[in-house]
Amino acid sequence: MITHPLENLDPDQTVRVLPRHLAGPGEVDPRSVWAFPFDDGWPFAQTDEGVAAAFSPCLRLQTTFAPQPDEPGTGTWAIHALRAPDTSPAWWVTFDATTPTEMVRDFHSELLDLYLEDRYSDQNRLLRDETAPYEAYVPLLAHGWSHDPRTDGTQTFITPEGLGGVRHRYAISGADGPAWRAWGGYPSEPHWQARFSFGTPPTLVAAFTASLISTDPLKRTVRDVPIRTRQALYVASSAGKRPLGDEPVAPRPPAPSPGRSR
Repeated sequence: MITHPLENLDPDQTVRVLPRHLAGPGEVDPRSVWAFPFDDGWPFAQTDEGVAAAFSPCLRLQTTFAPQPDEPGTGTWAIHALRAPDTSPAWWVTFDATTPTEMVRDFHSELLDLYLEDRYSDQNRLLRDETAPYEAYVPLLAHGWSHDPRTDGTQTFITPEGLGGVRHRYAISGADGPAWRAWGGYPSEPHWQARFSFGTPPTLVAAFTASLISTDPLKRTVRDVPIRTRQALYVASSAGKRPLGDEPVAPRPPAPSPGRSR
């Protein structure tokens, strides 16, 4: 792998970049991102405006994509898991439309795996997952992320260059925000955010964080890469490993305050 300044490349040139959290959203296609077996009982619908929805055959899983027509490139991916049809969600997850779609796809792939596992067993891991939360964040530490535990029941993990993070709220009592929040970009103005409510299976959070730190580079055109954090990106070969020496240096922003939840 070698590095190249993106500013010296043609805006329409296709490149493979790392780290993933700064790559930009990529191609937004609900059918591709969800990858559910639509020919096997999974209803799918999409309007001319781009609003899309898919459901599991039992109607206990509901996924939607809602773009904002007045702000191109914005919108929300949302997942709701219900104990029974037409009941309040047992848990929910949202991703900004600006979240790298490969990471959203990896989450949905694990979601489908859990659903199919429950379908053919009595485990019901979509509602009673016994995976330990540390499986979602220990790999971050192994990749050089910093760890900031607080006495308010939260712990925050920040990327080595300071332009991304994951916050875990492990104290359930009095919690008024999501159990997990991830972001890419400056904490005060992130490119994207992901939120996981209490009750979200840790297996799914772990699938997302594994995709987040994956060293498989993402394919983007130069113009699609967020401008503000380009100095922290690598243009990668297909090998997907960081170069040695001469690494790009990005200014490290302060970690977000523990009470803040965007």
